[in-house]
Amino acid sequence: MVKSDIGTEKVILEAAKRVFHERGLAGARMQQIADEAGINKALLHYYFRNKEQLFKAVFTDAFAQVIPQINEIFDADQPLLDKIRTFAVRYTTLLMENHYLPGFIIQEINNNPNFAAEYLTPERRPNPQKLLSQIREEVEAGRIRPVEPLQLVVNLLGLCLFPFIAAEMIRHVTGMSKAQYQRFLAERQKHIPEFVINAITP
Repeated sequence: MVKSDIGTEKVILEAAKRVFHERGLAGARMQQIADEAGINKALLHYYFRNKEQLFKAVFTDAFAQVIPQINEIFDADQPLLDKIRTFAVRYTTLLMENHYLPGFIIQEINNNPNFAAEYLTPERRPNPQKLLSQIREEVEAGRIRPVEPLQLVVNLLGLCLFPFIAAEMIRHVTGMSKAQYQRFLAERQKHIPEFVINAITP
């Protein structure tokens, strides 16, 4: 049932996240989302006319939480190595709190080639330009090994993202329980930056 101390729209969005994550946009049904939210379908349609509108609201809500925090890290006045550590910790934490998002995005990109253009508008898009410039400056000063800035940023993103995208495969191969996997993800918050820093420092 809908809790009186939580807004109905928030309850719907959280329920929709779970259903979309499990079934994707094509497979999800409004009745399933209503059932998951503990409300009737008529009330669901009062808030969101159709599945596509609800899907857009879910992504708008997710990007509104995640992208500003990523850009805050990119734009921070921190030494590069500290920024790499901060990014790994905070980005992994964001993904742990929004674990459905990476796989969800990839699924919808595969199903909808126009996904990126529709949802990754300039105000929702990560902007790594300051970080890229900072990497170039560190290379030119000889404080880190010669590295192509975009390659370094993509490597860092990939190290953070892959364990979430491939979570079920990794758990199956390693035999880890969900609780063990959560601990593994938390450990990566330290492992990832040290791995990257060791690779780029002379």
